[in-house]
Amino acid sequence: MKATQRDFAAAARRAAQQCRVFFFCGPDEAGASAAADRIVELLDDPGERIEMSGAALRKDPVLLGDEARSGSLFGDARHIYVRASGDEALDAIGNLLLGTGDACPVLIIATSATDKSRTAKLLEKRDDALVAMFWPPDLASVTASVRGMADAAGLRLNGDIAERIARAAGLDVRLAQSEVGKLALYLDASPAAPKNADGAALDAIGASTEEDGFMPLVNAVLAGETRKIPAELHRLRELSLNPVGVLLAVERRAAQLAQLAAKIGPRGNVAATLEAEKRARRIFWKDERDLAAQLRHWRGRELDRLVEKLVALHRALLANSQSADLLLSQGLAEIARRAARR
Repeated sequence: MKATQRDFAAAARRAAQQCRVFFFCGPDEAGASAAADRIVELLDDPGERIEMSGAALRKDPVLLGDEARSGSLFGDARHIYVRASGDEALDAIGNLLLGTGDACPVLIIATSATDKSRTAKLLEKRDDALVAMFWPPDLASVTASVRGMADAAGLRLNGDIAERIARAAGLDVRLAQSEVGKLALYLDASPAAPKNADGAALDAIGASTEEDGFMPLVNAVLAGETRKIPAELHRLRELSLNPVGVLLAVERRAAQLAQLAAKIGPRGNVAATLEAEKRARRIFWKDERDLAAQLRHWRGRELDRLVEKLVALHRALLANSQSADLLLSQGLAEIARRAARR
């Protein structure tokens, strides 16, 4: 079974009942993670979560099948949550499928993988597996998602407020869901007792403006503005921003740059392309200047190297959570210096 972010919502409930292996891939790691969380919500009894890494499964391909078919300590339900890069879990998934006996649900979030990867090809034609591909969302699609989240939470909000939440979340649907949840709690809203949400309520629940978010640091790093980096990293620590969340914001901007670079081509007009994207509401007008500056630094092979660097840094943060702040600071400083040299 295959799906994309366009039809995942419609297919999710059936997949949760029918499938035992879920492979979420594509450049939008936030969307893939949100989809995995949605499947867990839809499972009849998700039980205990067992987390594994793709690197561990690559070293021991038998581990996944053994763990999926073993019972928990108290015989309760469980599901396995795997974070991998590319086809790291391919052999482990193959062994899982070859095994006999009931296995618990296995959800794999595979950064750097696509629906053309070997793992996706292994699973896509099976009735008991789901392959879901997620591309980076645009402002309009995340705004629509926010309105859907709000309806489910009992919030009545207009398009401007929904767009503001989408922008403040950096187009990350997980952060947007968190903001909607906080807003519903603040207003004591529920589907049975819906409430109107306005700008004042959004201001009251906390950091919802761009200055309170990730983007000043993201823009400084990708534009090579090395003199701004120390102050932005200090602000990051003062606000206790999650290192992985910050890196995800950089990854989403890199994915956006890749999409724009593909439209521009080697000899295209950057300004004209950005103007067309702005008119189509695929980029926010406030981002136009930053995107133009960043596209001067990151095109072609340099953009590929940036994506590779971000993937490696993401894996390092997940593997060394105690040193995440230091690793993030070092990695972003290296990227900023690279941009400055160009």
